[in-house]
Amino acid sequence: MPTRMRVALVLATALFVLAPIFLIAWQSVQSDAFFKPNARLSLDAFKFVLTDDDFYASLWNSVQISVGMTLIAVPLGSALAFLLTRTDVPGGRWIEPLVLAPMFISSLVLAFGYVVGAGPVGFVSLLAKSVFGVVPWTLYSKPAIIVIAGLTHVPHVYLYVSTALKGVGSDIEEAARVSGSNPWRVALDVSLPMVLPTMLFCTLLLLFLGIELFGLPLVLGEPEGISVLATYLFKLTNLFGTPAYHLLAAVAMLIVALTLPMVYLQRKMMNDADRFVSVKGKAAARKPLSLGPWRWVAFGAIVAWLAVSVVLPVGAVILRSVLRTWGEGVPLAGNFTAQHFAAIFEFPNLRRGIVNTALIATLGAALSVAVYTVLNLAVHRWRSRWAAVIDYLVLLPRALPGLVAGLAIFWLFLFVPLISPLRSTLLSIWIAYTLVWLGYGIRLISGSLLQISPELEEAARVAGASAGRVSLHVTVPLVRAGLFSAWALIFITYVKEYSTAVYLLAPGTEVLGSLMVSLWDTGAIDTIAALSTVNIVMIGLGVLLLQRFEKASHAKA
Repeated sequence: MPTRMRVALVLATALFVLAPIFLIAWQSVQSDAFFKPNARLSLDAFKFVLTDDDFYASLWNSVQISVGMTLIAVPLGSALAFLLTRTDVPGGRWIEPLVLAPMFISSLVLAFGYVVGAGPVGFVSLLAKSVFGVVPWTLYSKPAIIVIAGLTHVPHVYLYVSTALKGVGSDIEEAARVSGSNPWRVALDVSLPMVLPTMLFCTLLLLFLGIELFGLPLVLGEPEGISVLATYLFKLTNLFGTPAYHLLAAVAMLIVALTLPMVYLQRKMMNDADRFVSVKGKAAARKPLSLGPWRWVAFGAIVAWLAVSVVLPVGAVILRSVLRTWGEGVPLAGNFTAQHFAAIFEFPNLRRGIVNTALIATLGAALSVAVYTVLNLAVHRWRSRWAAVIDYLVLLPRALPGLVAGLAIFWLFLFVPLISPLRSTLLSIWIAYTLVWLGYGIRLISGSLLQISPELEEAARVAGASAGRVSLHVTVPLVRAGLFSAWALIFITYVKEYSTAVYLLAPGTEVLGSLMVSLWDTGAIDTIAALSTVNIVMIGLGVLLLQRFEKASHAKA
């Protein structure tokens, strides 16, 4: 690719990334909506927010939930990674794919599932009440949010720690076993300390994810007035009867100021983690550590976690979607129906939501992968400071919670008259999704590109091919399997996304996630359960496609 074109792509990316952020910053120092004639430079929005007790209560709740879920997820995820990658726990090969299930399912859907499964009149709650006389837990509470958030974020830790553990040689562990250490001592003194930088990265990642948490607090916290930063921002939308854009922008800037340092620290820690585990031993000859009788205890603990984190919420929401009604004393027999799914197709906005979600997850994901691929090719093996610019630019959108990014894109369509007519089209949703997941998509593609030996591309250049032809006829075909896998992952991500599209919700731009958020305020549990089930089915399809592409990739390898 010619240098001039590469520089143009870097500048275009900078405009794409920085324009929404600058717009938020500009709106935050205005006295009113930036497009109103009476708007002037002012810090009144920050003064309002920073003197609002609700803001500090929301900030404190976000910190508590973030720290609490991290203290739960990091130890459990690390232990789970050790058990499934280093020991002889039964059924490890079959359990491992299930462990990642909470990552693929929308946290909003999981929250709805916990409401209909473990809420005051949930399936499990009524069963517990029939046994104990009372429901022995309170779902609408801060401790419940912390525990559920912690349990459902275990896969994020497992994914990184298990990958790091697979790169650590087994000879160190074998030496510890020979010296008489039991498996638990090996885990605590040898295996996990070797991947400590990765665990620290996961800690920072979880703290960040906790700060931007929206779905669980919205569903489980708002009924009891438990607000976090994301839901506080959401409530400000119509605080004065009309959208208070300057207040929204001020809160958004405060959130970015809190999350942006975390994103850059994550990048640094991940680089350190990669260097740390580069000291490897004879990983190929690894023999699983024997847990003895404890292997069944470990198996039972993993199954219990899966039951609470996956089976309970997913099973409950699917069951609720096929019941005519539910409550105390209502029997299951004769109560099954498909009317909730039939009702979906009676409302044009719900029909459009399903169709739009399918379109954005298929065609939209394909277009996003194409964009991410072009950007990766622009900096692939390019030794220039411009390449470093891209590396840092793609991190910026990650500091924007989906709710904030969607709001920024909404304002961008208001601000630029040329694209304003497109605000009520799926293009606005696609731009917002592509922006929010820019860093994720870039990393997916770059991982495949780095596996290509430079000699193959150099041979094509020696034969007289231009840089463009090398990329088109050599590089891209070699990473085709990786591109399909990336598309499947982006497909799943776009299907489960909900917060980014909340502020872009309008006739014609409905997607399942934003529809479920809007329906939650109406109490339409039957419709939400049906839409959640459709969402789960679509995600399941994406997972099957991902597995198929990965199997095809391994077969070719």
